[in-house]
Amino acid sequence: MKCFLVGLLTFVLCVQFGYATYKLQERFNWKQLDFAFPNENLKQQALASGDYIPQNALPVGVEHWQNRLFVTVPRWRDGIPATLTYINMEHSVTGSPALIPYPDWRSNTAGDCANGITTAYRIKVDECGRLWVLDTGTIGIGNTTTNPCPYAVNVFDLATHTRIRRYELNPEDTNANTFIANIAVDIGKSCDDAFAYFSDELGYGLISYSWEQNKSWRFSGHSYFFPDPLRGDYNIAGLNFQWGEEGIFGMALSPLRSDGFRTMYFSPLASHRQFAVSTRILRDESRVEDSYHDFIALDERGPNSHTTARVMSDDGVELFDLIDQNAVGCWHSSMPYSPQFHGIVDRDDVGLVFPADVKIDENKNVWVLSDRMPVFLLSELDYNDINFRIYTAPLSTLIEGTVCDQRTSSVYGPPNSVAAVKPQFPLYTKQYLPPAPAKPTIIQHHVPISSARPTYLPPYSGSQRLNVPSAFVYNQHNGLSYEASNGPHLFPAIAHIQQIQHTAQPEGLGSYATSRNTPWWKRQ
Repeated sequence: MKCFLVGLLTFVLCVQFGYATYKLQERFNWKQLDFAFPNENLKQQALASGDYIPQNALPVGVEHWQNRLFVTVPRWRDGIPATLTYINMEHSVTGSPALIPYPDWRSNTAGDCANGITTAYRIKVDECGRLWVLDTGTIGIGNTTTNPCPYAVNVFDLATHTRIRRYELNPEDTNANTFIANIAVDIGKSCDDAFAYFSDELGYGLISYSWEQNKSWRFSGHSYFFPDPLRGDYNIAGLNFQWGEEGIFGMALSPLRSDGFRTMYFSPLASHRQFAVSTRILRDESRVEDSYHDFIALDERGPNSHTTARVMSDDGVELFDLIDQNAVGCWHSSMPYSPQFHGIVDRDDVGLVFPADVKIDENKNVWVLSDRMPVFLLSELDYNDINFRIYTAPLSTLIEGTVCDQRTSSVYGPPNSVAAVKPQFPLYTKQYLPPAPAKPTIIQHHVPISSARPTYLPPYSGSQRLNVPSAFVYNQHNGLSYEASNGPHLFPAIAHIQQIQHTAQPEGLGSYATSRNTPWWKRQ
């Protein structure tokens, strides 16, 4: 009886207060960011002079390599002493560590175009031990933006912690509206056969940079780079706001295909749809004006599915941040890109308010950064509360039991779709101040989109189970050619699938919970 009451109480609390992460382990958190100044006197001097204003710092990017966890802090407001920083994980296993400038303080000097980095957003470590950082050269955001330096690609050797290349983008690579906050790195046959891709969110373009040629070019004007005019309304953390101008943002690269190229998947921020193109096109400068039909439009994810960052593992699992749902979603790229094949790997209606970045490291551990960005920009954060968090978990743990887990006997997985309708009760109860006067308050009663959960195809068992390939990439269900190590990936007719009796009761995400009290990294 006692166990029953405890279980009932747990259920009631979950219903009342919404979801909390089951699988992601909270590794680091901050009420406000701190920086590792050389000594306390210099820190106090920076505070007194306004060179360091703790409340003005917002983390937006994360990346992991060996014993370092990199964190980027853009100079959107005054008082940001360093934009490219890291945590020494040998000294700081958890908690709220001070951020250490990388590679040093001098290299984070704002406005020192040749030697420093003014503002960095999302960054990427490649398999050759290089850290790729795009310095936007900007200070401020929106109407406050100034450009003391040009956009420049900076690449660091992580073995020596030295910059080994700086390349300024061409004037024709950008325009008056350019805002680049994301990067993807493509390694081909060798470390010299490397390309970086940059998404121009407000200038609506995609920029390619060749390491070997030390040259860049721009794909622009494609309608897939633009926002969807029907998807510009957001409801996050109790705030209703419009980011209708936000174009191409998150990018993810598939593993190498048999033709030696990858597939790039991307999505505008103001969109519920994903698009795709082969890097064979992006690597070819001659195709910038003749490639419209080489870009492919995939299906919509469903309602409440704006995404920020995305990443794909070397076995074809794509993870993407779902900012409307305070969650991280997944899709296995051997499956059709439709809502029934999208899953939720974890959700937290307090800790994952605005997941801003997601990465998979060399050991297949996932890192997720959340930062409550809309509250920071449009209202005011409560600095007595934890505002910024970094979570981590093994990829295998995150996808276990979801539709993205191809290791299970159930091909189609439990019903934890990305397109789930938002609950009617408030999930995030903290009351924030209304938006600043510069952003007029829009009084609007948001009604969640009425949409039934998708009908899931029944699981297979025994001889009925599909032979799901380990290889993936473009597939016939997305209107693209599909390659697999054991032949084409064929599905039976839908009518035949629907005849199979569904005997197992689908289980929810909670059935695959891992204990938050026994952090996995301490057991290694």
